[in-house]
Amino acid sequence: MSRTVTVAALQTSYASEDIQANIDKTIALIREAAAKGAQVILPSELFQGPYFCVSQEEKWFGTAFPWREHPAVVQLQPLAKELGVVIPVSIFEREGPHYFNSLVMIDADGALMGVYRKSHIPDGPGYQEKYYFRPGDTGFKVWDTKFGRIGVGICWDQWYPETARAMMLQGAEILMYPTAIGTEPHDDTLDTAAPWQRAMQGHAVSNVVPVIGANRIGQEQLTDAGQTFYGHSFIANHRGDLVESFGATDEGVLVHTFDLDFLDRHRAAWGFFRDRRTDLYGAISGPRPA
Repeated sequence: MSRTVTVAALQTSYASEDIQANIDKTIALIREAAAKGAQVILPSELFQGPYFCVSQEEKWFGTAFPWREHPAVVQLQPLAKELGVVIPVSIFEREGPHYFNSLVMIDADGALMGVYRKSHIPDGPGYQEKYYFRPGDTGFKVWDTKFGRIGVGICWDQWYPETARAMMLQGAEILMYPTAIGTEPHDDTLDTAAPWQRAMQGHAVSNVVPVIGANRIGQEQLTDAGQTFYGHSFIANHRGDLVESFGATDEGVLVHTFDLDFLDRHRAAWGFFRDRRTDLYGAISGPRPA
């Protein structure tokens, strides 16, 4: 009998500054996904409120918590146990004087499996994360959950093939990326929705692994320019095909089942990991070519 896993991605808006209202909204969607058979359920990045990194305002530091005490973690931990589901929870984490964009993995029995801190921190118009977050110090992580080995990167991490490959080398069977991405305030003509999907579809192909991306939707008006998040959450199979996907305004859950044993054999047959030439990859691990 093959091992299977049913995954879900959530897509909705989070414009309200009411943390509890946003957690409640997420809980309702998690329950919907679980009712549809989902076992691993991915909310989007920093779902507790609006994406505040559009500007630099010190008040937002007041919304960070130690990861075990974050309201989202405290409330989703018993929910995971009740429903018997795995939930990767994206949070704004405070550790003493340090602040991180972090991910807490909750297993299906409610156990807190630990924290991953976002490795790649963007800094540009509308995405001024370096003001708020230190670069992650955990390294890439893979979680041995009840339903399989899950690798999770956070938003900007998803553009880097090294992130996906590092998680695969740790034995990941599914890759997930919670995201908050939309319009570019400095350029109304720039739409990155398609390349955002394609980058992760490429990870699926070159690692023979399903990839799940969960993004938010809606207009958020924290600045005069505002920002519209473009959704397009998806579930891609090991070929990079979008087997489930949303558009720019859909709200709800995407659910799909994968056969992990088949994927394991198929990945071996492709030979990508057999034929790697680590003796030739030195330039990748250095800051610049020698």
